[in-house]
Amino acid sequence: MDKIKVGIIGTGNISSIYLQNGSKFEAAEVVACADLNVERALAKADEYGIRGGSVEELLADPEIGMIINLTIPQAHASVSMQALEAGKHVYVEKPLGVTLEEGRKVMELAAAKGLRVGCAPDTFLGGGIQTAIKVIADGWIGTPVSATAFMMSGGHETWHPDPAFYYQRGGGPMFDMGPYYLTALVALLGPIAKVSGSTRISYPERTITSAPKYGEKIQVEVPTHVAGLLEFAEGPIGTIVTSFDIKGGSELPLIEIHGSEGTVQVPNPNNFGGNVRLRRAGSKEWFDVPPAFPNTENSRGIGAADMAKAIMTGRAHRASGELAYHVLEAMVGIHVAAESGERYVMTSDCRKPAPLPLGLAPLQLD
Repeated sequence: MDKIKVGIIGTGNISSIYLQNGSKFEAAEVVACADLNVERALAKADEYGIRGGSVEELLADPEIGMIINLTIPQAHASVSMQALEAGKHVYVEKPLGVTLEEGRKVMELAAAKGLRVGCAPDTFLGGGIQTAIKVIADGWIGTPVSATAFMMSGGHETWHPDPAFYYQRGGGPMFDMGPYYLTALVALLGPIAKVSGSTRISYPERTITSAPKYGEKIQVEVPTHVAGLLEFAEGPIGTIVTSFDIKGGSELPLIEIHGSEGTVQVPNPNNFGGNVRLRRAGSKEWFDVPPAFPNTENSRGIGAADMAKAIMTGRAHRASGELAYHVLEAMVGIHVAAESGERYVMTSDCRKPAPLPLGLAPLQLD
């Protein structure tokens, strides 16, 4: 089977893992990269043995059928629309856009052009969360009734080389990490009907303690502690807290799903593997559920590869633009609800992503 040729736009911090995995999966092959900083793109291209150059050159390349958009969040929508206008399918890093209007414009343009949009995160396609999905689908916890999700962090200024954008428009803990948690919750429980929320900025100024900008100050523009209440269309009620304000650490479980017959602990939604733990009603013990699916290592890019396979076979792709738009609306809705003091009713819907079938080999998608 031939592979769809893929070009990457944006050769910053996250691009390395996409380039490492670029040709491992069936159906997609990364053959070129580009960046506003052409020298950086050329250096990445040389490192990975692919073509490098300007964004304009990449978009004009007739061999490229799909773009992976790894630019900063504020540029996600504009770059995705450039790629769509150039006739390329687009897979974009999360979030789909920093506003609902941006996300809507991307989806509308893709529909008008007859092109596909996919969006990270694709970690829910890893062996960890896919195993948790199977546990719930097979009835091990009975009927799901509630969920909790916690991303408790002290912020990124202690380790990231250029952390300011995490505290600017399009940043904050919900827009940074919320997509992992909300995408996993939708994959586990289905779409969200209503949200409520509360937010705050606990520390209006941050000091960078990482190189190369050690000592520089960041003025915080977005909420850094976000608490949301999620009402799922199928009935469960969820709680999500994302924070950059937890200076003393936390031992809260990352994600738990509680059902009428038991509880399942879901592994870190920012990873592809991790332990799935199950405790049945009436039992005092937790036990580990062995992984039932492959791709438990860092498999970033599997969502783009799945989209490429879907384009070739005509099926729906799993890390879809519709899913990403629904997650984007939930994040926006939590902030809107926090400002208004009123529950936000979701206007978008999405299908729960199709689970992977049992028996797949590593890197296989169907």
